[in-house]
Amino acid sequence: MNGTPPTETIRDKELKASIWENEGRNGTYFTTTFAKTYETRDGKLKDTSVFNNSDLLRVSELARQAYGRSNAN
Repeated sequence: MNGTPPTETIRDKELKASIWENEGRNGTYFTTTFAKTYETRDGKLKDTSVFNNSDLLRVSELARQAYGRSNAN
């Protein structure tokens, strides 16, 4: 999130979970951000962190997958 690309991005259509590798006092740890990509009226792609009811189950599945991949490293 400091200009370095994520270690991995998991996608489900317009939803994504980006896994970031970080270094701390106790070594390497991972964080995850969630986003939904949408197209603006002028055709630009943007991300939001706002999800509607029909997104939530899919976000939880992305979280489950991100958890498994972050803990496997």
